[in-house]
Amino acid sequence: MTRHLARRPSRQSVVLALFGLLLLATGTRGAGREVVVLPTTGIVDQVMARYLADGIARAEREDAAAVVIKLDTPGGDLFSTNDIVGTLLEAKVPVIVWVAPAGGFAASAGTFITLASNIALMAPGTSIGAASPVGGQGETITGTEGDKIRNDAIAKITSIAEARHRNVDWAVSAVRDARSSPVSEAVRLGVVDGMASTLEEVLAFANGRRVEVAGQTVTLDLTDASPVEVGMNPFQQFIRLLSDPTIAFLLFSAGSAGIIAELWSPNFVTGILGALALILAFIGLGALPLNVGGLLLILLAMVLFGLEVTVTSHGLLGVGGLVSFALGASALFTEPGDPFEPVVRVAPVVIVVTTATAAAFLALVVWAAVRSRTMRSPSGVVGSAAALPAGSVGIVRRPLEPLGSIHVAGEEWSARSVDGRPLERGVQVRVVSTDGLTLLVEPAPPSTES
Repeated sequence: MTRHLARRPSRQSVVLALFGLLLLATGTRGAGREVVVLPTTGIVDQVMARYLADGIARAEREDAAAVVIKLDTPGGDLFSTNDIVGTLLEAKVPVIVWVAPAGGFAASAGTFITLASNIALMAPGTSIGAASPVGGQGETITGTEGDKIRNDAIAKITSIAEARHRNVDWAVSAVRDARSSPVSEAVRLGVVDGMASTLEEVLAFANGRRVEVAGQTVTLDLTDASPVEVGMNPFQQFIRLLSDPTIAFLLFSAGSAGIIAELWSPNFVTGILGALALILAFIGLGALPLNVGGLLLILLAMVLFGLEVTVTSHGLLGVGGLVSFALGASALFTEPGDPFEPVVRVAPVVIVVTTATAAAFLALVVWAAVRSRTMRSPSGVVGSAAALPAGSVGIVRRPLEPLGSIHVAGEEWSARSVDGRPLERGVQVRVVSTDGLTLLVEPAPPSTES
């Protein structure tokens, strides 16, 4: 009996020790929660909207202490802005928007995003504002349509400012008058909550503040929270890369050239690669302010390049193609959507390099064509149409409809039938006379040897 009573306190001690360890482990996990940091830069588009939605959803699943959106944007798409604002307002985790780094800004759509956060901070040297809606080419929207869009934007930014207890008058003026403020003025007017130079300062500022999350007031406890940066996944980065205007231009140009090469000389490889490049180009162009006129000019240039290779024009078609190509590349995109948005255009150095490359290729084609007309053939006949003796026999290479080409004296020549009749590929013909660089031919008797 004595031994039995002596063992009971030992069991209770073990249970109490395990319970204490459990409490300690639970407390440590709660105190060490993560802060998810989402670096967010560039134009506001659907890729950015999806990225922020996924990042906030991950923070909710992992019970993160907060989400920090490090924002630097000139603005962007209205529909994507609405999606992001909705994500921030409905988030079940505290969201901090930090406009950074120094020299960055939250312009246009970025203003809506910043105001929709639970806590808004700005780094020194940043600015916020200029949220007036404008047309696709940067023009002021007038008339009834302009009033509707402007009033809708004012109503939306007002509701955001009221929900987050920010300066409503300033928010309205940012839309109505395109007002913009530096960080010092934004803090003084209550547009944002404060200034922070580093992420550590952001967390220190937010720690202990009370915010409303999903209809409930919560107190941020970031004392031992560790920041974890979550960037875009590879697919999102790839789509963002395609949205670069220079990349989209290069893909479209290469794809068009591949398709034309496939039509000129079928081999499947250039056609497949060209089609793939065009698909990727249109994915990128879909996210950019495309100018259809510029696109058509580039297409015309590709057609003229293709004709230069097959039709003897002494470089005239090629020159026209080069002019169309350069003009189309320069005018491929419209003006930016607001005055603070960077100009969306193909890099000038890329336009110069690609145009020069095309010019060099066309010069090589013209030089080869001229050389083929002056060089001596293996049969000893001088490579000039006038030097080919009447009666020379050849084979139709490209159907004469009425103009085509024949192979005679070891070379390929432009030719047409004397009477204008069409002649199919493979038909044996005889040279009758010449017309400049074009041979005039007639069908040769089947028994004639070439």
